[in-house]
Amino acid sequence: MARLDKIYLGTNTKMYKTIADTVDYLMGLNAFTAEVPRSRLELFVIPSFTTLDAARRCIPAVKISLGAQNMGWEDEGQFTGEISPLMLKEVGVKIVEIGHSERRHVLGETDLQENKKVLCALRHGFTPLLCIGETAEQKELGVSDEILCMQLKIGLHGVIPEQAKNLWVAYEPVWAIGVNGVPATKEYADEKHAVIRQTLVELFGYEVGSDIPILYGGSVNRDNAEELIQMPNIDGLFIGRSAWNAASFSEIIQAVMPLFFARKKSFKSLI
Repeated sequence: MARLDKIYLGTNTKMYKTIADTVDYLMGLNAFTAEVPRSRLELFVIPSFTTLDAARRCIPAVKISLGAQNMGWEDEGQFTGEISPLMLKEVGVKIVEIGHSERRHVLGETDLQENKKVLCALRHGFTPLLCIGETAEQKELGVSDEILCMQLKIGLHGVIPEQAKNLWVAYEPVWAIGVNGVPATKEYADEKHAVIRQTLVELFGYEVGSDIPILYGGSVNRDNAEELIQMPNIDGLFIGRSAWNAASFSEIIQAVMPLFFARKKSFKSLI
């Protein structure tokens, strides 16, 4: 479980922040976290496409990993408005976010399309961050676990265990995202992370499936981040607007890291 010896903390700035805003934000975040050892922290930011080149130039890749908010599944072609993996390689992207709630539920992407993107990302050496989550209606109907398993099994179809070593998963319940989102309780989030972990182990075997980072996202803020990160099945946090100010994000990082590693130490002492 080598990858899970570090905490995963990141944000997606969605359709916010200009190039200048993004550069200012990243430089501030890098300065605020300069003393945090990256052997213990995987820090990542996923800004808009137009900012990626400037973003990569302004901060070291070893300090903050950059991601793309989406990616086409073909290297090139007649796909107006899509972004090729070859284009993302040019600007130094490490992570590709796939299947975010807005891509699925606003723009109509399907599990099969997310699968094509996952396979393409892996083929090109990116780290796919596959986002999954149930709607409020699905939660009310009591089929959350089934929805999560289906999204994983379809989204990761054809991925072999060796490739899965480069995979991250974010659990983002649809009803918990956005301005009107309602944060999941720490118990509910942890329960769903356990379901995701069980499915990953089923798909890729224990050695690989137990080592894939699973992040929680959905109205994470300074008030609930500490209690969420102490739950045994949560490996990191994928934070929204609460992380869009560098100083505020840094405060969350400083608050949750000692709690995460205290939890890990306690767990190891039991086995």
